[in-house]
Amino acid sequence: MRVAVAIAPEVKDLLRDDPSQLDELLREIHDEDLADLLMLLSDEDGIRLLEQLQVENAADIFERLDEHDQAAFLERFGTQRLAAIVTEMEPDEATDLLEALPDLTADTLLGEMGEIDPEAAAEVEELLQWEDDTAGGLMTTEYFAIKETLTVAETIQEIRNQGEEAETVYYIYCVDDSDRLTGVVSLRDLILAEAETAIVDVMTSNVMTVEPRMDQEDVARTLRKYDFTALPVANEERVLLGVITVDDVIDVLTEEQTEDLQRIAAVGPIDERYFHVSFWTFINKRAPWLAVLFMGEFLAGAVMSHYDPVLQAVSQLSHYVPLLISAGGNSGSQSSTLIIRGIATGDITMDDWWRVLVREFGQGVVLGVGLALVGMTRVFMISDNPAIAPTVGLTVIGIVVMGCTVGGMLPLLLRRVGLDPATSSTPFVATIVDVLGILLYFIIAKFMLAEMLTQV
Repeated sequence: MRVAVAIAPEVKDLLRDDPSQLDELLREIHDEDLADLLMLLSDEDGIRLLEQLQVENAADIFERLDEHDQAAFLERFGTQRLAAIVTEMEPDEATDLLEALPDLTADTLLGEMGEIDPEAAAEVEELLQWEDDTAGGLMTTEYFAIKETLTVAETIQEIRNQGEEAETVYYIYCVDDSDRLTGVVSLRDLILAEAETAIVDVMTSNVMTVEPRMDQEDVARTLRKYDFTALPVANEERVLLGVITVDDVIDVLTEEQTEDLQRIAAVGPIDERYFHVSFWTFINKRAPWLAVLFMGEFLAGAVMSHYDPVLQAVSQLSHYVPLLISAGGNSGSQSSTLIIRGIATGDITMDDWWRVLVREFGQGVVLGVGLALVGMTRVFMISDNPAIAPTVGLTVIGIVVMGCTVGGMLPLLLRRVGLDPATSSTPFVATIVDVLGILLYFIIAKFMLAEMLTQV
């Protein structure tokens, strides 16, 4: 049973009878479970719960909610009632919330934050200048930096004095008098070093940084590649601007993977939870793609109509159209999915296009021959026309090769022209291969069955 569900009745009773006991009850419960609890309570009980807690604890819980739920609380109870809680949130979390609010509400909230804590409001304003899908939009300004002139003992004392204000102290960044990043030292290395050792003798000078305008997907790849738990953000002069922590990158990976999956399924990207999206928003996200794919299938009908005399002459040909369409669509979808994922993880780059082409063509030949043998065996068993089986077999080979090649190359082509490779969705590839496959089928049939057609 969820923790929130288990404690919800008792919390409701305490809110009604003795709110002062809430702190003792909730002290050992994880913030994530408390955020879950907040969503189980009525709006009134939820806001009363937040007001009963210390503002720092309330902020830890409130920032666990997604921006949609946070914005709903602000709209329901007003910015003034929740400004103190938002002020205590991590700067990057508060920035995400402000970006999700209407401009007027965001400006009002930021003004109230400035009255409570001008420094916190200034940090949020600084982060608001960056696009939310960039390194600058991901970073927090609550990091731990020290002067490179300190010793290990002095650094540890600084951590004790100010460490609570930083989002992470696992990495300590070293800067010069102009705040330029000169090195980094891990907490592990710091603890193992002798107390009087100079920081410059412990730190690593070659620090991996990202610039604030780097796309969040590239940031995630960098963090994952080097197995960091945090990544500094610096400008061209290497002035330290902020730090991106691994929890933010996990959110980015989840967001990007969700978007890719939606595109692969031919759905416009939706960045909210399913039940937070309106009915008509779903229609708007799905209908355009379905219309494009639907119109694309008209081409398949046009091809069949053009070769109607062939179908009338050899009616058995129509029996195998679904078989051939599924073979091409399935092989194309497999290749497209593999290549899209490879591009997303950085395993495949634009320079690899020829290698992808060779591999997908080769796989298409092998897979096509295998399926063709199965298909021809089946056709021989049920057809009285010996020319039908090789017609189906050759078409299966051609259509599977085509499916693998189109599915493999289309994502790379889209990336080359600056579009998201996931736009080459499974249904989109299947539609292209359907049309080309039917065309190929009738061309082969017209050639293979030429003698029969001339007799009709």
